[in-house]
Amino acid sequence: MIAAIAEQRILEAAQRGDFDDLPGAGKPLDLDDDRLIPEELRMAYRILKNAGFAPPEVQALSEIGALERLVMTLDDVEQRSVAMRKLHLLRMQLDATGSGNLQLEAAYHDKMMQRLE
Repeated sequence: MIAAIAEQRILEAAQRGDFDDLPGAGKPLDLDDDRLIPEELRMAYRILKNAGFAPPEVQALSEIGALERLVMTLDDVEQRSVAMRKLHLLRMQLDATGSGNLQLEAAYHDKMMQRLE
């Protein structure tokens, strides 16, 4: 409920143009910003990133995103069903690892599933 209210207010603000003149608007995001990574893990994450590896939760979220985009394009009910089951399994695995708070993403997932049905 709170997430829906927040989302609605963000959309209204965007439509009014409240975000148009923010610093950095129209510029690419700084993907090397590691302020949210605990200090003792930053060096290890940087080494893994430079070597082309990502933490398992990042890989899982990437696969979930790709699968969500695929589901949106599938017309075949059987293929969509298989993709949906795999998507559900990936989300359950990610939840089981305790790799972060997926409550907001789960709400998005549920909303997407409702639209697809």
